[in-house]
Amino acid sequence: MTADIDGLIDRFMNNIRVERGLSTNTVSAYGTDLSKFTEHLLRMKVDDIGEIDEAVVISFLKLLNDEGISTRSRARALSTLRTFFRFLILEGILDSHPMELMESPGFTKKLPEYLTQAEVERLLSAPNIDTTSGIRDKAMLETLYASGLRVSELLGLMLNDVNLEYGYLVAKGKGKKERLVPIGGEALFWLERYVKEVRPSLGKKREDYIFLNRRGGRLSRQYFWRLIKKFAEVAAISKEISPHTIRHSFATHLLAGGADLRSVQAMLGHADITTTEIYTHVDRSRLKTVHKKYHPRS
Repeated sequence: MTADIDGLIDRFMNNIRVERGLSTNTVSAYGTDLSKFTEHLLRMKVDDIGEIDEAVVISFLKLLNDEGISTRSRARALSTLRTFFRFLILEGILDSHPMELMESPGFTKKLPEYLTQAEVERLLSAPNIDTTSGIRDKAMLETLYASGLRVSELLGLMLNDVNLEYGYLVAKGKGKKERLVPIGGEALFWLERYVKEVRPSLGKKREDYIFLNRRGGRLSRQYFWRLIKKFAEVAAISKEISPHTIRHSFATHLLAGGADLRSVQAMLGHADITTTEIYTHVDRSRLKTVHKKYHPRS
């Protein structure tokens, strides 16, 4: 193996470790996959990055399959290579990469469950806004759908994390990374109403978290999970639903409406764009369903 490819891998590993701040386990997984790939390149006598083509990658995936590597691990290796080649393109080392036209051979990602826009509307209308808890719940649901936050990020929001005047919030994601996420008018309306009308009445010793229980303490993930289940029943939604379903719906609806992948990646707080790409497959799946239902020759 020449220092050329080894050096490029070292640059990539340093990038994901230092600049992108990925977790130790994730960096280790990338390293394991690329180590196996370099061993394969040695056997094939490939010592220049420009010599790696689709056939080389396919032969590597076939090798993993022949060695009995699990479907999950092969999928991860494929994702690692895609990320590595994208890095080389961003660095100006390659103009294109050998996996651009490749489909994942022999395995597919499970598409995340998401709600239709009509189902989201029913879910958001489920809380009883004639009660103080209903206004709080309405504000939580609207914020969740408007921002695509993880449930831990939603329940971890502090008062100074939300700017009601300018319409954005600061989400604290994995690895304590912060990101700005815009929120729309409907969510802002209910957030402001909750903060001004309801929150002051919740408990005597209120914490600084935005969303509080009746005693003034932070809401638990388990409690919010039960709320989602309850409101799904009220909204007559038969799908299996969780707080993460709202996050999936947020991303799917943005992309279906024409949002670009990089913007959705930034709002979701994904370190790797390949994680966000699953939502493009969701949209393709939806298009296929529409085509099959309405095209006269389907």
